[in-house]
Order: sequence, then C-alpha cells, then structure tokens
Amino acid sequence: MKMKLYEFGPTRSIRVRWTLQELGVDFEPIRVNLLTGEHLRPEFLKINPAGKIPVLVDGDVVLTESVAIVLYLADKYSNKGLIPIDLKERAQVNRWLLFAATELEQPLWRISRHTVLYPEDQRLPGDVILASREFKVMASVLEEHMQRRQFVVGDSVTVADFVVAYTLDWANEDQLLDGFPQLLSYMKRMYTRPNAPPRIAEGFAAIKS
Repeated sequence: MKMKLYEFGPTRSIRVRWTLQELGVDFEPIRVNLLTGEHLRPEFLKINPAGKIPVLVDGDVVLTESVAIVLYLADKYSNKGLIPIDLKERAQVNRWLLFAATELEQPLWRISRHTVLYPEDQRLPGDVILASREFKVMASVLEEHMQRRQFVVGDSVTVADFVVAYTLDWANEDQLLDGFPQLLSYMKRMYTRPNAPPRIAEGFAAIKS
C-alpha cells in the first residue's frame, strides 16, 4: 500500500515531499486546499484534528508535524543514509532540526501572521519588525556554522538539510537573507538537487494560475 501525503503547494509539506523524493519512495499525493477550507472539513479533521498539513499516512501510522515525519521516513529507510547512525552526528541533526523549527521558523510565522494571515485590523506591524530582528540574530548563528560546509551536519545530505533549506527559502520570500551569503548560497544549492521539490515561489505561482 502506498504512503499518502496530504499536502498543499508552498507549505511545510514541501519538507516531506522532498524527503520522499530523495528516498525514491512511491507515494500518493493528496492535495488539501487550504484556501477553500478543505483542511477544516470533517473528513480531514478525522485524520488530523488540528486541521493542519502535512499529514503522512503509512498503513496504520498517521503522522503529523513535518519534522516528525521526515525523521520517521529517515528512520524507516535508514539504509538510504538520510539520518546518521553515529549517536553524536544524529544528535547534531536533531539539534539543527529543532533550531530551524524554533529559532528560525517561529519568527517567520509571526511575520506571516501579521502581514497576511490575520485580519488587517489584528495585525501588529511592530511585531513584524521584532520578529525580523530575532530571525536575523539566529540566522547569523547558522551563517557562521555553514562557513566552509556543504551540508548542515557531516559530509552528506541529511533530513536536516531539507528542513533548513525550506525554512531559508521561506525567509528569502520575506527578504531576510540579505547579508547572509553562506545561507543564500547553501539554500540555492540545495534546490538544484535532482530530487528537490519546487521552491515556495513556484508553489504560490501554481496556486494563482
């Protein structure tokens, strides 16, 4: 039975699609249109009561949260090498996955909420300024880490790279990578991989077309 990936365009489901494509796993993509409210329909809420994507269904395993899903896939197909066997290197993968999800992604979410997602009368322009500043402080940590590195951890690609590259592409959409040449170069390099998914801008363009 094929795995099912519930996804939508430029969202964090890109991280899971990227992992599946790098692994060469055959899966069934199921588009959940957030713009028309399909994620709030009873049939989808039975799959994920939080009403969010991505969701991976693998037999009797139903998994939400993109970082948890990519880790599950990397472990399931551990022979593909997307997760280190060495305990110390694996700890570093976990470190940078959590760094991306907390230190980088959270300010990006705040920016999105206060520029696009919230009703206009509920948006706080001041929080956009604060969140942008907070992102740049943490991005400088990763910028330093990526000096003379091709991948986030070790000498080969891991799931940390897919999560981090997507998060940086998100930041790039908000013009936040100016002044971070290592991160910009790394992000663009990752998206030239043969099994890389479309970038966020392409996802948005597909929705509008």
